[in-house]
Amino acid sequence: MSEKLTAKEYAEKLLYTPEYAADKQADVKEKAAAFAEGYKKFMDSAKTEREAAVVSEQMLLAAGYKAFEPKKAYAPGEKVYFIQENKAVVAATIGQKPYEEGFRLVIAHIDCPRLDLRPNPLYESDHMSYFRTHYYGGVRKYQWPTTPLALHGVIVRENGESISVTIGEKPGEPVFCIADLLPHLAQKQVTQPVSEAFEGEKLNIILGHSPKAAKGKKDEAPKEPIKAQLLEILNKKYGITEEDLITAELQAVPAGPARFVGFDKALVGGYGQDDRICVFTALEALLEAEATGRSMAVIFWDKEEIGSDGATGAASRFMQDRKSVV
Repeated sequence: MSEKLTAKEYAEKLLYTPEYAADKQADVKEKAAAFAEGYKKFMDSAKTEREAAVVSEQMLLAAGYKAFEPKKAYAPGEKVYFIQENKAVVAATIGQKPYEEGFRLVIAHIDCPRLDLRPNPLYESDHMSYFRTHYYGGVRKYQWPTTPLALHGVIVRENGESISVTIGEKPGEPVFCIADLLPHLAQKQVTQPVSEAFEGEKLNIILGHSPKAAKGKKDEAPKEPIKAQLLEILNKKYGITEEDLITAELQAVPAGPARFVGFDKALVGGYGQDDRICVFTALEALLEAEATGRSMAVIFWDKEEIGSDGATGAASRFMQDRKSVV
């Protein structure tokens, strides 16, 4: 190195300076903003693994993908997909080479941390009705009290009819929350470790406060009037009883849409970015890619947050009978 170089010139010669796409392409920011709008819509409509599977299927069908048939032979260029138990997604564009010679594969997980309702979740205490929950995945428990929550999921009625439930996302709909202590009443709480101050067993969701009143002198008020009032509301809206809640798959997630963060709108904030960003970008890449010599596939697994077990997780064997998808 020449001794005539200044310190600045010496540094410029040795150091790596990253190049930004925005410096080379005038329209890259506009393209990124448009992509972010699609990503926000995806997050808003895919807050649970079931919903993510539904939205993914809709996007695949719109792009010409067809349901996979295990016994059918597929030609290069054909596009197929299948959904495992409504919670895992596999899609592929068939290439010219057999899969034994290799294929391009992107994998992401489709589940997110949340609060699940326990079996027999509904109870009444201290003039309130609640849902008992247990947390799923890597939940930071201190973030959930007082956060507005929405309920998403599926309830199966006695007659076998399955109904989808989403409460707390539309303007004017009620939201739900988990109670926390006021600062001046939390002297003991603030001295405790986070793991002790916010117990998972106490992350129960407030549902209501109004009791069901007796209609007259001969009509006795129910033993649990607030719980009874809530069940009456649910029965009128969804035609369900308390027994239907035992088998319901309902999840509490942060309410509200994904939004831009910052004056320059350069960041996106919203629930479920782990791992929705990987699912959305992988799916968009597959839909836009042209068929090549090697097959291209994506797999969106469920249950990654709790060890990838179960019939829809990466540890399952449902892919063994569908090797020809790639």
